Amino acid sequence: MIIICPKCARKHKVNLDLIKDHLDSGKNISATCRSCKYKFPVLMDQPLESPSIEKAGYRAASRKICVTLSKGGVGKTTTSVNLGAGLALAGYKVLLVDTDTQGQSSYILGKKPTAGLTELLTKELTPDECVVKARNNLWLLGGGKSLAGVKRIIDRKSFGAEWTLAEAMKPLENKYDFILIDTSPGWDQLIVNVLFYATEVLVPVALEVMPLHGLSEFLKSLGSIQKYRKEISLKYIVPTFLDTRIKGPQILYSELKKLYPEYVCSPIRYSESLSEAPSFGKSIFEFAPGSIASADYRELVRKVSMNNTAFEKSMSK
Repeated sequence: MIIICPKCARKHKVNLDLIKDHLDSGKNISATCRSCKYKFPVLMDQPLESPSIEKAGYRAASRKICVTLSKGGVGKTTTSVNLGAGLALAGYKVLLVDTDTQGQSSYILGKKPTAGLTELLTKELTPDECVVKARNNLWLLGGGKSLAGVKRIIDRKSFGAEWTLAEAMKPLENKYDFILIDTSPGWDQLIVNVLFYATEVLVPVALEVMPLHGLSEFLKSLGSIQKYRKEISLKYIVPTFLDTRIKGPQILYSELKKLYPEYVCSPIRYSESLSEAPSFGKSIFEFAPGSIASADYRELVRKVSMNNTAFEKSMSK
């Protein structure tokens, strides 16, 4: 069977016969990535009855990806929602966490949750009561204005403030294949909490001069976090709003590829469908499945999931 490192996303083959005795004894199992040396838990959804992958019910720890950039208007929420919706269509269990006071993830998905991240962080409700099912395989932990008060609570903590989100998320994280965290613009204590929880960073960058400058500044801030938490790393830079009708964005895209060749993904092209879909409470796959934006987000889903077949099969059903 195949397991995936939640930090560097490298795939590893595992012989089920070698771990069967440990499973039967009820012992916890962990694995160490041969590439990045990151140690992570190995989860089994059900007891191992035979060495077949299907019966093993194997699932590695959740991949925790934050979608962030301190600059606003670059497509963070659009990318978070559509990446999450695409992964869900591909058959993965996805939890979308909205840490923005605007709560736009809920709006885009056509949901009005009565509880969300605020209630989880303040422990007013149980984790299961805070999560709303948005689509098949897609769950939502909504944001909203009440998060402003939570930020003040975190700021007042004298010790361990940066781990507040990580501690609150523990009961939820092993239930999903992917946990996507949408962040607000700027830099505050809640953003720091996200970076102390996630293991992978996806940065949407609008192909304009100021967002590119914002990327440079963000990477400096990320470097400061990595001094204290080496588990987190930049994995994806997603160029957004590529307008093929004019030269400027294409020139910036070429420059971006030269600067960060190992991180830059295929761009998300400009599409009116992306701006229209939220008004109908739909993802791009539901609103305009044949659009160029839908095609671009399908490509991003394949890139992030490292699966070139499952998503296409699900879309053809």
